[in-house]
Amino acid sequence: MNRWIRLAAPLWALFLASCVAADGPATVSAQANDALSAPAGEEWLMDGRTYSAQRYSPLTQIDRDNVATLGLAWYDDLGTYRGVEATPLYADGVLYNTLPFNITIAYDARTGKRLWTYDPETPREMGRYACCEPVSRGLALHGDKVIIATLDGRLIALDRKRGKPIWSTRTFGDNFPYTITGAPRVFGDKVVVGQSGGDFGVRGFVAAWNVETGKQEWKFFLTPGDWAAGPDGVASDPVMDMIRKTWFGTDYLQLGGGANPWDAIAYDPDLNLVYVGTGNATPHSRYYRSQNKGDNLFVCSIVALDADTGAYRWHYQMNPGEEWDWTCTQSMISADLEIDGKMRKVLMQAPKNGFFYVLDRETGEFISAAPHVYQNWNEGFDKQGRPVTSERVRYGFDPRLVAPGPGGAHNWFPMAYSPRTGLAYFPAYQSALVYALQPDWKPQPMRSNSGWGGYTGEVGKQRAKLQAEGNKLERAWLTAYDPVKQKIAWQHELPRHGNGGVLVTASDVVFEGTTKQTFTAFDARNGAVLWEFPTQSAPVAGAITYMLDGEQYIAINAGWGGGAAQIERGAGTEMPRAPARLLVFKLGGTQSLPPLPERASSPPAPPPLRAPEATVTRGAQLFAQTCSVCHGQNAIGGVADLRHMTPATHDRFEEIVLGGAYVDKGMAAFDDILDKEQVDAIHAYLIARANEDWGRNTQTE
Repeated sequence: MNRWIRLAAPLWALFLASCVAADGPATVSAQANDALSAPAGEEWLMDGRTYSAQRYSPLTQIDRDNVATLGLAWYDDLGTYRGVEATPLYADGVLYNTLPFNITIAYDARTGKRLWTYDPETPREMGRYACCEPVSRGLALHGDKVIIATLDGRLIALDRKRGKPIWSTRTFGDNFPYTITGAPRVFGDKVVVGQSGGDFGVRGFVAAWNVETGKQEWKFFLTPGDWAAGPDGVASDPVMDMIRKTWFGTDYLQLGGGANPWDAIAYDPDLNLVYVGTGNATPHSRYYRSQNKGDNLFVCSIVALDADTGAYRWHYQMNPGEEWDWTCTQSMISADLEIDGKMRKVLMQAPKNGFFYVLDRETGEFISAAPHVYQNWNEGFDKQGRPVTSERVRYGFDPRLVAPGPGGAHNWFPMAYSPRTGLAYFPAYQSALVYALQPDWKPQPMRSNSGWGGYTGEVGKQRAKLQAEGNKLERAWLTAYDPVKQKIAWQHELPRHGNGGVLVTASDVVFEGTTKQTFTAFDARNGAVLWEFPTQSAPVAGAITYMLDGEQYIAINAGWGGGAAQIERGAGTEMPRAPARLLVFKLGGTQSLPPLPERASSPPAPPPLRAPEATVTRGAQLFAQTCSVCHGQNAIGGVADLRHMTPATHDRFEEIVLGGAYVDKGMAAFDDILDKEQVDAIHAYLIARANEDWGRNTQTE
């Protein structure tokens, strides 16, 4: 077991008892013997299609020989330019989809006719607390219910036929700026859901709710609370002493420590285990979080819990003392692999840190890991599988270049695995970022809390020089990876970060949306391009396939945005794009998309900078603390690139930021944490950045 911490005798006793329980009858496993545990090949009933989350379909009508005749069967305009990240679901002739702010739609899967639309009226100001737009990555099905998890923390069961609420429950309170962007997962008779918000400061937890009633079944905190206040009264209490020993001081309590499970949560019905992938730490810098020491469990980890009770079973931590905004929330795939002549029940993950991991999913034993991109943080693994972290990436007030960068070598975009080829398929991104501490940083509740700084002055110059070196590393691929050999089987290079989730079929075809604004079919065995369709917006979501009336369909949301847009959209590579659409294909499909609307090819000229340097410097600090989560580091990119504001937007800047003039667009008012002088400083900084990148002198004109 990979504990890396000596457990007290009572906890060892608890652990041994847990192992025995896990080997006994699995209550949830028996309940899970339903459509979700063994879905028909023509259906796609849950996020990863099956509990294994392989995103592998046994359908073969569309194959390598005929995929070139794939055409558009129907499409639906989704009425937004925001990122659409959801994996649709399909059952009984109906396709289910969910959009930003959790608007949920049911379609006739043959024709695209909308059968019903449900708007939970998610408060638009909640977009302020969504790191990477108010997205939803999916929904869940169970019997007669469609289950959604809203940005503001509601879990809602809808009647599948009518789209009307059956029950609704609140999953978190107002003590931290929690949101939900990941898909809820139904495992047996329980709905398991995590939450987002780690960049702002939350105490991560995962909880299970009864699928019939919405009643909470169990809850497990993933970072320690205030031990002076006593136990939490939840499933994590028996291991909280173990967790606390890996944290130092109490500074992290104000921001919760992070480790929020904002995306992938997996399940093995035979082992009766729920696997929770956890997020980054808060604040990002360990210096300000934990006296610059400690593993800080359970940040950037996989934690296995008993599905019935939420009791701890095992954990593996990919990055002890995480401080680079790396997460282990990426796809977790179950498979049975022959390794060293022995069949192993494994759990596979390629998290942000650039490595591909293979773990024993029953015990948590480290089997193997290897990098698939350039990285400079890892110097190997010890005999227990603990990573050896290089001190050269433990940054201080002096800047350090670290690879990968916070965008991750593989972010949330779903991975797939084919038991036919034995390969995993995922979008990979090679990058690096310069990290440094901000002097005299203080926690800022309800804002981005990194503790990073060094953007101006002499340190800023050093940072810029190092980042220029890091930028030379940037490359992106669709990667096919052999988890047994721990090596890349093949790669197909793509132009930039943000390529979408992956689907693979039994006919050895891999489907992925690309940043070339195409939906593309690749040969699963060698990466050759078999077919491309121009989508007019880069599809970042995961695709699905289903069979209806003897025809195989492929469905994908094409809506560029979210975290990928934060990194890429302002880098001068954005292409004109259409509003987001749901696209559905079949062999011989004859529909076509309307022409792209005419769009300006370049951003408007910025106003001259008239503020003094001290104001711009102050604005840079405030922007990093308050705005960069949504609008990009150094004001590059983001959900709206603020270097490219129109004259009208500049004129209304104060009204937008303090008055909430754009609240209907998801831009809430910030009058609770900013005043007019601070807003003016931020505006001055943005004008300076716009002038810098427009090519004009940034001094007062």
